[in-house]
Amino acid sequence: MREFTIRLDNAALVDLKERLERTRLPGQIPGSGWEYGSDREYMEDLLAYWRTRYDWRQHEAELNELPHFKTEIDGIDMHFIHARSKHADAMPLVITHGWPGSVYEFMGVIGPLTDPEAHGGRASDAFHVVLPSMPGYGFSGPAVKSGMSVDQVAAVVAKLMERLGYGRYGAQGGDWGSSVSAWLARDHPDRLIGIHLNMIGGGPPRGMENPEQGIPAWELRRYKERAAWWQGENAYGNIQGTKPLTLAYGLNDSPAGLAAWVVEKFRAWSDCGGDIESRFSKDQLLTNIMLYWATETMPSAVRLYYESRRNRRQGGHVKVPTAIAVFPGEIFFSPRKWVESRYNVVQWTEMPRGGHFAAMEEPALYVADVAKFFRNLR
Repeated sequence: MREFTIRLDNAALVDLKERLERTRLPGQIPGSGWEYGSDREYMEDLLAYWRTRYDWRQHEAELNELPHFKTEIDGIDMHFIHARSKHADAMPLVITHGWPGSVYEFMGVIGPLTDPEAHGGRASDAFHVVLPSMPGYGFSGPAVKSGMSVDQVAAVVAKLMERLGYGRYGAQGGDWGSSVSAWLARDHPDRLIGIHLNMIGGGPPRGMENPEQGIPAWELRRYKERAAWWQGENAYGNIQGTKPLTLAYGLNDSPAGLAAWVVEKFRAWSDCGGDIESRFSKDQLLTNIMLYWATETMPSAVRLYYESRRNRRQGGHVKVPTAIAVFPGEIFFSPRKWVESRYNVVQWTEMPRGGHFAAMEEPALYVADVAKFFRNLR
């Protein structure tokens, strides 16, 4: 274990500005907006802001206000934030991010989770928060060999929690973090107090004779609407899951290309109604992107799709107590009956608003639901 401070070389910032100045923007059919992907007018504005007004040093300093560490696990130089509560008896909670997010997603919830009474909550709901950067993401080094699928990410996270001295803990996650939390519960049920997931998906359970029987009509309608919508959204996953290295050349070399690839997902997957900056500021979007650009980890990050597609492990039933937070703008939806066939669901919350990036979009709703779930498991 060693303390870690984020510090990007000035030369890297100069290089970034020069690359942004040399950006060749693509043409766009007039009036087509976001129909074909990231809108040129918006991207031109965002890139100009990044080049002339965005202050990385300010956000670097804010990130460094948190306690960062690194440790080597299975040959991977793992980065993590370890924000301990002032309450010694607080519950350990590991939160795993996904793609195209990062530990930065959770900046707004660390305080309320570790020091709830300072944010209108109860001291008894306090957590010791562990936020790892997944292998190959942000300030965590990449896997040293092939095969780092999502269940193997969970294995690394389990070793991290053990190294920190946490024998029993909760887990939370969305996107890949949802899968990591589920694999933690399957492979280490004796260590997991409970898991809280803010993304859940999947079709009808295998072997269920009539999977639609007993499911409310609105749930079936919502599932089918989301499934149809996803058919037009999953091209990115097919590319990252089949030819990640080919894609990586552009994402690693062009800040404009990287930004367009990530921003389009933040707009499409959030509950923003098409107005991305109604949910995220330019500074938030760019700081998350900087955690990929500054570390050159987008190539290793997208490789997780490739490795996980080739993993043949089948996930069995999760017996650990599970909470599902259903945000209306989430990319997937699965009827509760189907989810309950795979998880020991003890809490199900239909959120009034919010999308895929729940902790950034609706931090108060996120924190309240996490606290409510684990309150009954302490």
